[in-house]
Amino acid sequence: MTLSSSLEDYLEAMIDLFNHEGKIRVSDISAKLRVEKSSVNTAIKKLKNLNLITHEKYGEVILTEKGKIKAEEIKEKHIIISKFLTDFLGLSDQEADRDACKIEHTLSGHTFKRLLFFIQFMEESPFFDKNKWKESFNKYLESVESLEREA
Repeated sequence: MTLSSSLEDYLEAMIDLFNHEGKIRVSDISAKLRVEKSSVNTAIKKLKNLNLITHEKYGEVILTEKGKIKAEEIKEKHIIISKFLTDFLGLSDQEADRDACKIEHTLSGHTFKRLLFFIQFMEESPFFDKNKWKESFNKYLESVESLEREA
């Protein structure tokens, strides 16, 4: 099932709200995503038609089992991409989170799996010293960035 990036954002917000608040309300989704309640209601109708959620007017939004699985997949993808951006590329948590939100919607499943395998390799390989690699990369970044500032 292919969802638009917007609907993926709604599902990700819903699983976050459920995990942190124990419930999902239209007003909370609206606040979290900084969108109008009418936009949330439009998304809810679409997600309901895809059997990813159930919702009665003025009631809580409930993720179906299928919706929970899809939302957790989206959330996991976001976390892994964000981890790569912070742990390997040295971005701040905030910048990594913002960029991961954009990347997660466009990355193919195959590319995502390769990224995941790369992270696992870098973290678990006995042939690689992660700290040494990161230290070398950070030194390289410093030299390149200082050249950019001089230009």
